[in-house]
Amino acid sequence: MTTGKPSSLQVLRSGALLARVGLALFVVALGIFGFRAYGAAGLALVAGGVLMWALLQWTRTMHTLKATARNPVGSVASAVMLNARLQQGMPLLQVLALTKALGRRVLPDGDDPETYEWTDAGQVSVRAQFRRGQLARWELLRP
Repeated sequence: MTTGKPSSLQVLRSGALLARVGLALFVVALGIFGFRAYGAAGLALVAGGVLMWALLQWTRTMHTLKATARNPVGSVASAVMLNARLQQGMPLLQVLALTKALGRRVLPDGDDPETYEWTDAGQVSVRAQFRRGQLARWELLRP
């Protein structure tokens, strides 16, 4: 019997956990290098760099979400152009930056893959499926 929860091995294989651990180890190694090379000033420099990177990511996310808040949910200027610009593996935040609107949720919350839809004025729509926050597949739906 299978449950909806992935096993630890599946999570490790997905690469998300490995990427997070790798990033954390890189930051720790950079901090150690900075401290050994320049003392407290080197550690402060590394901490400042990590803080700057985090603030840049936060600013990018907030800018994208602010732009999406101005438009109606599920709307897009041109579904055909959106369809042409989508690429497999794009993060949800990048798709939101393209559409400049939040997608209309097609399936109930908690389902994996998550499915969103954007429709233009001509009733042409793009339905996109995201697995773990990455664009897995999409289709153009014409009336």
